[in-house]
Amino acid sequence: MNPTLRTTVHLTVLVLGIGWLLHIGADILVPLVLAVMLVYVIDGIARLLASVPGIGQRVPPAVIRALSIAVILAIGVYAARMLVASLGAVMALAPKYEASALAAIQAVAAYLGLETEPTWQTLRRDVLAQVSLQRLVGTTFNSVTAVAVSFIVILLYGAFLLLERRAFARKLDRLSDDAQRIARLRRIIADINVKVGSYLALKTLVSIVQGLVAWAVLAWFDVQFAPFWAVLTGLLNYVPYVGTILSVVLPVAFATMQFADLGTVLTLVIALSAAQFFIGFFIDPMLMGSSLNLSPFVILLSIAVWAALWGIPGAFLAVPLTACFALVCAEFPATRPIAVLLSSNGDVPDLPP
Repeated sequence: MNPTLRTTVHLTVLVLGIGWLLHIGADILVPLVLAVMLVYVIDGIARLLASVPGIGQRVPPAVIRALSIAVILAIGVYAARMLVASLGAVMALAPKYEASALAAIQAVAAYLGLETEPTWQTLRRDVLAQVSLQRLVGTTFNSVTAVAVSFIVILLYGAFLLLERRAFARKLDRLSDDAQRIARLRRIIADINVKVGSYLALKTLVSIVQGLVAWAVLAWFDVQFAPFWAVLTGLLNYVPYVGTILSVVLPVAFATMQFADLGTVLTLVIALSAAQFFIGFFIDPMLMGSSLNLSPFVILLSIAVWAALWGIPGAFLAVPLTACFALVCAEFPATRPIAVLLSSNGDVPDLPP
């Protein structure tokens, strides 16, 4: 067999094998990776707090890190309580929303002349009878419960990872007797820590701002459960581009069931789209563009790949995981071309002598 063809076959088998292992091991790997990302966020926020004039010089690093942990826990507890309360309220108001949705669909059907055959009664029986908002919310509630359990596991993993960091440097030194190899490994880990940590910390701050903007717009229009949609908008901001679109579509779809006035819904669409798209497609890429050096097409492709492997968590983890992969590829001559293709402009730091 031709050596090039043999190498291609081996590489294809290796990639498929790794993908299969990642898929079947999702239940174990996803909480672990989320815990690692949580530690990155904690360190990134701690670095941002330490960079504030007067804090880094006066407050010990351990106190700053504890403060960042407290901030994340407070946000998580608030989001969980608000989510449970919102789901309970939606279940109580489900019949009202189903009636509003039915009226909206009937108005559109009448406008389009669809009241002939099939009749509206048939359409309602065949379509809406299959949809139960109460059942849908109940399923969502069960999913939220599972997420809450997973979040506790992630917190435990994160706590032990923070404790393990004290001995990590000593373990790293004992991996090999080759000082040059250990130095390269240290450089790769330090580069990943700085870039991914800064990205996640900055992304978290942008997500908070985007959530606050969404809350302000939705509260101005008196949309019900505005805090819930604000938290959801902040979470969706971790998924580039796609999350920005969903952060507009989902609350607007809900608003159509709340408001009978089409003009109000259209005005909400314009206001929310202007705010979210400006942040998600201009401010966010401008702030994040220099931190990870990933092509926008690669970002979209990575979201699709990791979502196929790990579902919704994969979409949230796609960008930092792809960034780590690109940083590692850039350190070795054989894989350096992959890092160049993944980059946004082809500029990859030169290999050390």
